[in-house]
Amino acid sequence: MKYIYNIFAIMLSALLTSCSFLDFDETTGLKSKENMYKYYNSVEQMLNNVYSYMPNELTATTLRDCASDDAQHGNAATAYQSITNGSWSAVNTVDDSWSLYKGIRAANGFIEEVRNVDLSRYEHNGSYENWMKKLAFFPYEARMLRAYYFFELARRYGDIAMPLEVLDAHQANSIGKTAFEDVVEFIVEECDTCAKYLPQTYVGQPDNQIGRMTMGFAKALKSKVLLYAASPLHNTSADVQAWKRSATAALDLIDDGIYSLDKNDCANNLSSGEVVMVVIGDASRTFEQNNFPIRFTEGTRTGATAVFPSQNLVDAFETAGGYKVTLTDDGWTSDDPAFDASKPYAGRDPRFYRTVLADGMEFKGSVIESFEGGADDAQVTAGGSPTGYFLRRYIQESTNFTPNNIVTNKHHWIVYRYAETLLTYAESMANAFSHDMNHTDSEFPYSALWALNQVRTNAGMPPVPTCGYEEFIERLQNEWRVEFAFEDHRFWDVRRWKIGDRTQRELVGVKIVKGADGKMNFYRQISQTRTWTDRMNLYPIPQAELHKNNNLYPQNIGW
Repeated sequence: MKYIYNIFAIMLSALLTSCSFLDFDETTGLKSKENMYKYYNSVEQMLNNVYSYMPNELTATTLRDCASDDAQHGNAATAYQSITNGSWSAVNTVDDSWSLYKGIRAANGFIEEVRNVDLSRYEHNGSYENWMKKLAFFPYEARMLRAYYFFELARRYGDIAMPLEVLDAHQANSIGKTAFEDVVEFIVEECDTCAKYLPQTYVGQPDNQIGRMTMGFAKALKSKVLLYAASPLHNTSADVQAWKRSATAALDLIDDGIYSLDKNDCANNLSSGEVVMVVIGDASRTFEQNNFPIRFTEGTRTGATAVFPSQNLVDAFETAGGYKVTLTDDGWTSDDPAFDASKPYAGRDPRFYRTVLADGMEFKGSVIESFEGGADDAQVTAGGSPTGYFLRRYIQESTNFTPNNIVTNKHHWIVYRYAETLLTYAESMANAFSHDMNHTDSEFPYSALWALNQVRTNAGMPPVPTCGYEEFIERLQNEWRVEFAFEDHRFWDVRRWKIGDRTQRELVGVKIVKGADGKMNFYRQISQTRTWTDRMNLYPIPQAELHKNNNLYPQNIGW
């Protein structure tokens, strides 16, 4: 059956190369679909195919954060540079993710066919009982995957085409767009339904699988989509009820008590009780090959392929005492009496050390030297850092490129973790009850300040004291940034908050010069001047798709 499936997939791929991803034509001439749903293993393979479209930033050549003020990519020709330099357009698309319609197509086909699966002829097979237990979840897993793919498209484009069944070529190329608010309602309804039938965990279920759709993720996705719907980009009237609805959805997951914050780093940690959904990765050295400081790649990388954190991001990490630190044109500044400007990377928020490799930090038995003339100082084209910093997030330090001592590790992409629920609740409560960050009532027993400080305390940071709305939102937005750095949040948060005009025009780095006396001198320097227009809050619909389907008009505003 594996052979039939592979042939089916190959032919299907060839078919789709010449038509729109919305073209759900099933004609392959192989007549194998009937076989695919006659046997349990092949049914499961078809569902796994739907899972295969889950976005995974760790398999990409770069991270989307390079198109935000958190990072810069070393290669000036990488696709995300088009977003930051103004050459992005409906013709020159970046990260259009139109291929997610392949995943939606696969989900629609699976949802339709799995209804008729009959394995009763195997009822005396020793595996039959386990098959039936897993099969009962399959339709809801596929529906959740489809809902997630719709969300990924909607946060890019706003209004989207939303096919809910297998379409023929004419239908696919004439389908119209569904309004963003209606997409949200559909996703919410799907999450509510699927949460009733999906398990809390697959531990104790047949095969004890990890990385599959659960009740928790159904509630998490509902919370996330309602947060986006309540945010300024889509909630133009600042409707308080939208924020209350978002808070209620987050509270539902909080009250379940299924997940808990983890003081340890959740990256690549499948046992963490904080991780709600993760994409399981294969063993690979590619991420480290692309992102290690180049001297640790043992000659296996020769170019500028790395993600480099910015000074903008570094400045977002407070001191361990909770004070701001900023590198200005006149040097480092901080009101923390314990801050030492000669050692600016010491005594910072513990999350800083999980995120960034900076000068003087220990790494693989050595010390990072990004100062001029140091071991890690080089031209950008030769693998040096344009910002003065290297990536630490998701790096597996034990990965090794030394001949005869090669070490390869698995990399798992976190789709959602519990800290997001708490910050969603904090943001929603703050905007629903902007007069009081300590507000609680019978419906909302926890305050915005409580939720924010749950995350900070877990990270080893002092709590934010009682403050007004404006200060709280500033602290909250910074918390989103440092807690989820390089987890694919900043790029989207900038857009849903509509703050791009003041945050995305300048990327800053550091220049470090070692004096004759051994003292390090730090200089703020512009690494990139970037382009921003408010049309970038949404993606342009690819012009190629508009040519195929006039019903995808109007183009998003400004494009």
